[in-house]
Formats: sequence, structure tokens, C-alpha cells
Amino acid sequence: MLDERKLRVLHAIVTDYVATREPVGSKALVDRHNLGVSSATVRNDMASLEDEGYITQPHTSAGRIPTDKGYRLFVDKLATVKPLSPAERRAIQAFLSGAVDIDDIVSRTVRLLAQITQQVAIVQYPIQSNTTLRHVELVSLTQDRVLLIVINSLGRVEQRAIELPEHDETDLVALKTRLNDSVVGRTAAEAAVELGLLADLPAPPGPQARTRIAVAALLEVLSSEPTTRVAVAGVPNLTRFGDFTTTVQPVLEALEEQVVLLRLLDQAATGDTVTVRIGHENEYEPLQSTSLVAAAYGSPDDVWAGLGIMGPTRMDYPATMASVRAVARYVGRFLTEG
Repeated sequence: MLDERKLRVLHAIVTDYVATREPVGSKALVDRHNLGVSSATVRNDMASLEDEGYITQPHTSAGRIPTDKGYRLFVDKLATVKPLSPAERRAIQAFLSGAVDIDDIVSRTVRLLAQITQQVAIVQYPIQSNTTLRHVELVSLTQDRVLLIVINSLGRVEQRAIELPEHDETDLVALKTRLNDSVVGRTAAEAAVELGLLADLPAPPGPQARTRIAVAALLEVLSSEPTTRVAVAGVPNLTRFGDFTTTVQPVLEALEEQVVLLRLLDQAATGDTVTVRIGHENEYEPLQSTSLVAAAYGSPDDVWAGLGIMGPTRMDYPATMASVRAVARYVGRFLTEG
């Protein structure tokens, strides 16, 4: 366990290296930070930190830089996450308040995170176990084709073109009414039961045939796997950094793998805390030169998905953690109240 003075020295090294991208020497620490000790004492503390694996010397006669272990201790010792300013909070709220549906919310959120952190932002589309159906619409395309539109309580819209022979507007109005009576306000599982009963109701051959076609299409929409997609923004931000041990290409390729990103968010975005995975703490090897800062978003009783940022291990962790936490809370509140 490091004593308080060595922790202050480590904190100063991390802070300076993040700000300057240059290895940090003992004289610079004494000049820039009120450590209350001499350069010789700081050099001794830095030697101890290096022996214990918290910092390393990238080149002979150079200063020191933090290791993954050093960044981890720095993050773990943060007493509080840096709060956002009132202006930053207002900007987040204003940016998200204009969203019209869930796709717009995700799009705005991922762009906002990339903009305020200057990192790569990743946002998982929300999955809510108790999502209900809000509305079903039928729009005639041709004499024999209809567009089925399904809207859920999160504002997600699914569309499916179906063959519905010999229908007219009166038929569609009646069918739409029957479908909405069966599904609106119900979860997908509850709606499926009601739709099964609706398909079995006796009716004249024409209307009942159309009902069964529409029910089958609607059940297909409802039985689809929950959305397992992520949106990514800010990839060009990676080119601003020279912090990768070899090349940025493996990181870029990893960011194209939806399954990898989903797994990372599922593992990191849990509970009401901000999770930080640093360097080799990431299981996926191509991303071990990066850090992931992630949080879950949703209602207090129902976590829907995760969001976060990815960037080089040399990042401003306090500010980044504050931004991720704030955006997650605003998005959860927006979805809950919306």
C-alpha cells in the first residue's frame, strides 16, 4: 500500500502526463505541484513507484509515464467524480431534448459523447424487459399490399410490408382497430397471447383471412430478437493521439465488431456506477492499448443498455467519467419521462 505522499506524486505524474503527453521528471513535479518535499525526495518516491509497477521510464534519461496499474490506482483513489458545470449540464439537456424517437436519441447521444469527451463514443440501443406496444398502423401500398407499422413505448418503429389481398380502406380501419385492441399497452409476450386469440375468432372468410395474415406478420415483428446494436461516433478522434504501441489499425478493426462492443458494454455497464477498464483489463487483445469508461442507462428499476467511451489509456479520467455518468443519467431520465 502506497503512503499518502507517494499517492500525491503518482497523481501529479498522471495529471501532467495526460496534459502534456510528455514523460514527467522530478523537477517538473516540484515546480508545478505543491508537494512540500525536495526533488531528491520526489526522485526516491518515483523510484519506489517504478519498482512497484505504477510508472515506467519509456526511454533512458527520460521522465516517467503511468502504467496501466498506475492509472488503475489513480482512478480507484478518486474521491469524487468531477462534477459538470451548469453550462455543460444545460448543453447536454438541450442537445437531447429535441429527440423524436429512440433512434434519434441514440444518434444524438453517441454524437454528444464523442463531442464532449473527444474520444470514441459507443451507445447500445436500449432493451427494456417491460416495453409495451403503443400503436399499430396499417397503410395501403397497393390493392394487395399493406405496410404494417408497429410503435413501442420507447418510440421504436418497426415496419413490414405484407401481402393483404382484396382489401379496401374500410377493411383496414376495422383490422387496425382489432389489432390495437389486442396489443396496445401490453408487452410483446402479453400481446402474442391476445393475437393468438384474435386469429382464432370466428369471422367471415375474407376478414378472417386478412386478420390471420396481419397477426402472423405482427407476431413475427414481436418475436424478433431484442435489439442488439451499438452506435459508434468519433472514430476520427483516435487519429489525434500517438498513444498506441504499434498502430491504431487493430483498434479501428475492433470498433467495427458489433459483438465485441456489445460484450464490452454488457460487462462494464452495470448498476449505478461508472466502470473503467484500463489497458490490459480489457479481455479483447486489440483493445488493450485503450481504456473503456462505461455506465448503464435506464430507469432505477430497469437497466436497459450501456454507453461509454473508448480512447487511449492516457485520458482525462475524472472529466471523462463525469461526462459518461451525466449523459447516462440524462438519457435514462429522458426515456423514463418520455
